[in-house]
Amino acid sequence: MSDDHFPAVDPRILRAAAEGCTESRILMNRRHMLGVSAGFFAWAFAPKFAVAGSATDPRLLLVIIRGGMDGLNTVVPFGDPNYAGLRGGIAMPAASTIQLNSFFGMHPSLTTLGGLYGAGQAAVVHATCTPKRNRSHFDAQDNLETGLPADGNTTNATGWLNRLLTALPSGDPIRVGGAVQVGEAPVVLRGPAPVLGWSPTWFEHVNQLTTNNLLGVYDAVDPGMAGYLRRGLTADALAEAVDPNGGSEDISQLRKAFRGAARMMRVDTGPRIAVLSVEGFDTHVDQGGATGQLATRLAELDGGIADYRTEMAEAWAQTVVVCVTEFGRTAAVNGNLGTDHGVGTVALLAGGAVNGGNVFTDWPGLAPQNLYEQSDLNPTTDLRSIFKGVLQDHLGVPKTLLDETIFPSSAAVPVLQNLIRSPASADQIAKSPLVTATAKTKALRGKMQAGWSAPTRPVDAKSAAGRRNLGGIAKYRQAFPEA
Repeated sequence: MSDDHFPAVDPRILRAAAEGCTESRILMNRRHMLGVSAGFFAWAFAPKFAVAGSATDPRLLLVIIRGGMDGLNTVVPFGDPNYAGLRGGIAMPAASTIQLNSFFGMHPSLTTLGGLYGAGQAAVVHATCTPKRNRSHFDAQDNLETGLPADGNTTNATGWLNRLLTALPSGDPIRVGGAVQVGEAPVVLRGPAPVLGWSPTWFEHVNQLTTNNLLGVYDAVDPGMAGYLRRGLTADALAEAVDPNGGSEDISQLRKAFRGAARMMRVDTGPRIAVLSVEGFDTHVDQGGATGQLATRLAELDGGIADYRTEMAEAWAQTVVVCVTEFGRTAAVNGNLGTDHGVGTVALLAGGAVNGGNVFTDWPGLAPQNLYEQSDLNPTTDLRSIFKGVLQDHLGVPKTLLDETIFPSSAAVPVLQNLIRSPASADQIAKSPLVTATAKTKALRGKMQAGWSAPTRPVDAKSAAGRRNLGGIAKYRQAFPEA
């Protein structure tokens, strides 16, 4: 939505975090209030929702995980000889994870993502971070969403996804379909390009007679507003069709948000880009290992992705989901069995268009001399490299546009290659019978409860083949002298 609605608000307040430190609570409370206000104004800035697109248009869902997700316990580097000692009581051995290869394993709460990884439809980028590395929720979330260099002036800056929509040609299907903010108003969509707003709500729906009367009034006095209102009602009808008035299934607002996003994005007339946020990852106290606070948060995220995948149906083949967070946590556990603000973390990708079954990393190692400022996982991949890889290979955005307009002054930040599968491979996903994430989740959970771990890929982290599977990045850092 336009900056003009809130001219006096410090732009950093529009950032989000999760429950945890004082900074993140201030962010969350203020953002939720603004998000409610944004929903009422969203119709006036709605894209051309009724213009037909194509079933083969690419879709992109950006999930912003707020609070600073712990990358080291989300995708566990159990093969690093220093991991267990740093993590102490919250460390997870290989047997407790969904093993991705001989070095990394997913947290056991991520059963859907683990199943998608095994099916070649999910991938991991490890040791990543925003350009700005000062461990502040305010600054790091601002940096993630504006896409500017670490020293960029973010005052009233537009979001990089809005700059994408603005820069695309007028007839481009991504620009025509536009974007939808699900829930709060994220800065990543802030700017002049029109954006639709939708949120799951606990309010009762207005009856059809009242809606028709309201539309009749607007048709008579303000036809333009009537058109915007119809677009908003169309989006709401699609999204709420999943669970009208809450439905009979008792699910969270977050999972309703994932379902609603999918219902809008899957149709030919729907938006092609969506953004939603996940809260609660500021785990300073009682973080836990295989169970506990982080496990609960990850399970909720995983359930949302499972719902989204199911609701997308055939459109899943053209979809990429990117889950990112503003920073990671300290490599060592703190005195409260939690972790504090860190730097390096992990990004998660899923979708039928993802080149899955791969962990992309230039792993720095967790030896004391390899930690960032003797404290954190050292980031070796700029988050903008991930975004560039997805935008170039999935949406077809030219590199010059990425380097100069969408991510200004970023020519030195390379495009991360091979995140997206080839068109031929994506076509095979589209033609193959759909395997629901729910079925995959149940199968994995059953095997795990029986003491089984997902099959380990026979990958040596030091071998040439292992570096290709683990890295996808030409340069490999010899980071295991102590192994």
